[in-house]
Amino acid sequence: MKKQRIWEILEISKENDQQSKIFDYFISILIGLNVLAIILETEKSFFAEYKTFFRYFETVSIIIFSAEYFLRIWSCVTVEAYRHPVIGRIKYFFSPMALIDFIAIAPFYLTFMIADARILRILRFLRVLKMTKHFHHSNTFHIITNTIYKKRSELISSLILMFCLLMICATGVFFAENETQPDKFSSIPSAMWWAVATLTTVGYGDIFPVTSIGKILGSISAIFGIGLFALPAGLLASGFSDEMQKEKKFCPHCGEKLQ
Repeated sequence: MKKQRIWEILEISKENDQQSKIFDYFISILIGLNVLAIILETEKSFFAEYKTFFRYFETVSIIIFSAEYFLRIWSCVTVEAYRHPVIGRIKYFFSPMALIDFIAIAPFYLTFMIADARILRILRFLRVLKMTKHFHHSNTFHIITNTIYKKRSELISSLILMFCLLMICATGVFFAENETQPDKFSSIPSAMWWAVATLTTVGYGDIFPVTSIGKILGSISAIFGIGLFALPAGLLASGFSDEMQKEKKFCPHCGEKLQ
């Protein structure tokens, strides 16, 4: 029973389970503080002044995350899918949620093997993935994932169209501008940066066409980009609205209550 209760507190946040809710809130806040600490560490003067505090905070965080991780491994056998004491735990270890937990603590232990601080800082920042674990049981999270899953065909099709348009624009501007600006449009891959900035209507202005053909192509690219790059957002918004209406059990078209 003790093992079962530990699993329930760690993994399942039920509506009336206060201990599980408190644990979820505590871990979520700790993850947020860890991400904030990683960001603040990049300010060299601030980090130098509070270096000892950051080190202590990292150590305490790792102790908590490690304890949580090993308790999950220990108590996962209470679930039917991981019932076997050895194979079950190995199976759980390779589950997506367990791998997220492992990623959260791995950078600390890798400091004994990897000397490059930049790599370790990037790995530590992946700790933010732990945040998703504490929302995957929520209704909103399921609505978002269901929306993406149900709209997957349309999303893939729109992404393919976007990639094709990106390649056409990058190739076109390369041949139009390469002779005039060989340093800025030296190859199709380098022209892809301009194509992305133009199609998304960001327009950084660091590189731009100067020939007549290049300007015409840039104008056409910007016009097409406004519509085509908005497609995924429109699909997701529509799908999310439909899922919300289903949750509320109302017809999205007539507004009548569904049986």
